[in-house]
Amino acid sequence: MMMQMVGSFAEYERAMICECTSAGLALARSEGWIGGRRKKLNPKPSLGIAESVVLSGKSAAEMARL
Repeated sequence: MMMQMVGSFAEYERAMICECTSAGLALARSEGWIGGRRKKLNPKPSLGIAESVVLSGKSAAEMARL
């Protein structure tokens, strides 16, 4: 019986953490925050790299090393 009580408290605590996390993310999104990692390249350089891969025949790995 004691283990069931401990399990119930753990389940409740987990639900509360999920609820708080969801509320925090929703608030951040409403304020304009976009999650995730920032892009390494701007669209202009990445377009140039893509053109180089197509035109020069270099592999994507070679262009990534450059």
